[in-house]
Amino acid sequence: MKDLDIAFDEPGDGLLRVRVRGLRDLDQTIGYWEAILARVADRRPRGLLVVDELTGEDLSASEWKLLVEKMAGRGLEGIRIAHAKAFDLDQINYCEAYANEAGLTSRTFRSEEEALAWLRDPAAG
Repeated sequence: MKDLDIAFDEPGDGLLRVRVRGLRDLDQTIGYWEAILARVADRRPRGLLVVDELTGEDLSASEWKLLVEKMAGRGLEGIRIAHAKAFDLDQINYCEAYANEAGLTSRTFRSEEEALAWLRDPAAG
């Protein structure tokens, strides 16, 4: 994966935090999710915080759908996933919808703090 920096951290409470930086495109995004899948298989966290600091054009709705289809059934089920990124409203809607349709428990947030609060509160919807 060219020009991509992935950093893993475990902030406690059974959470895995992933920060990704670099240039955004579909291949890079699939690549960092493949790296996340490998770490999740090893650690089995109860929650996953993905802090997306990639730059460049956002993925289209069809690209997000393809990404979710590639990740479904590969070990993310049963893990709360919080994706922190400066999404625009349309992206939040279709990112969450595709993930939830695939059986994943996923929410998108505009800030890392909001995402972390949701992950740490099991009663949060």
